[in-house]
This record gives sequence, C-alpha cells and structure tokens, in this order.
Amino acid sequence: MFVAVLASAASAFAAGSARTPKLRYDLLVRSERIYDGSGNAPFAGELAIAGDRIVYVGVKAPGAAVRTIDAGKAAVAPGFINMLSWSNESLLVDGRAESALRQGITLEVMGEGESMGPLTPDMKIDMKQRQEDDARYDVTWTTLDQYLRALEGAGVAVNVASHVGAATLRRYVMGDTAAKADPAQIDRMQELLR
Repeated sequence: MFVAVLASAASAFAAGSARTPKLRYDLLVRSERIYDGSGNAPFAGELAIAGDRIVYVGVKAPGAAVRTIDAGKAAVAPGFINMLSWSNESLLVDGRAESALRQGITLEVMGEGESMGPLTPDMKIDMKQRQEDDARYDVTWTTLDQYLRALEGAGVAVNVASHVGAATLRRYVMGDTAAKADPAQIDRMQELLR
C-alpha cells in the first residue's frame, strides 16, 4: 500500500512537472562580459528580458527566448545614469531619447539649477518664447509633477527624475531680480519645495 501511494504521488509529480510551462523570455542576451552592477568582475552568461523587465542575470537562464542576441565579447551592463541631464525639453519633442540610449544611458536626472516647475504664468510665457524652431512644445503644466506626468503620458524611452531647481524656486518667488532674498521669500521657496 505504501509503495503504491508513493508511486502514485511520484507519477502525479512527474506529470505535473511535465505540464509546468517553460520560462519564456522576449529577449535573451548572451555575453562573455556581463557587468551586473555589483562591482564584481564581469562574467560570461546570459541576461533575460520579459516585457520591460530584466528577469534573469546569471550563467544560464532557464527557459527559452523569442529572440536571442549573441553579444560576444561586447560588454553587457546596467544602464548609466546621466546626473546632469538637459534633456528636459528634447524629451517633450522626441521621447525616444536615442542619443542617450546609444550611449547606454537609461536614467536622465534633470533640474540642476533650473527645473521644469513650478512655473508662474509669466515663467510659462517666457518658456514658450525661448523655444527653438526644432524644439517646440506646449507648456501645459505648472508644477514639476505635472511636467513629469506629461512626459510619462507622451511616452519616453528612458527613466526620468528631476531635482527642483534652486533658480526656478527663486524666480517663482522673486521674479528676475538680482536682489538678495529676504526671510519671507526664503520661507516661500522652502514651502514650494515641500
């Protein structure tokens, strides 16, 4: 009786595992030099992508892929971060960010000094007037959050983050004056930042 139950359980397990779907990836990249971002030495292995996510990095990905790229000795690495990006306007016009992606940049950090919000009505008019012919866009936002949501809605190929620019806060509160900020103006800038 014990042997029969065990045999029955073993055959059910085997049948169940036969029905278990194999892992399927959209893309598998093989490389002799994978840098995993840990600071360790590169290794030969595979990187698997499903949808818009990296789902495996290691020696041998379990499962199969729709498309496989043999990168040979080309380095495969996490995306680079552009900590001083000025793509805040160009991404509105063309969210493909090809110049960044071709360099391996996957995160654009903007807002150093000036940011795309918060904006007063006068700042919005000025932003519209300063646009170049090849980079025209509507200024539909007032806050930085609204700008980031506009980018997201339009679709961008890279990840985006932004500081709130100190010059933007100053201009929002004080206009274009070169005067020293008084304590009340500094308090207002701090309120905007929160």
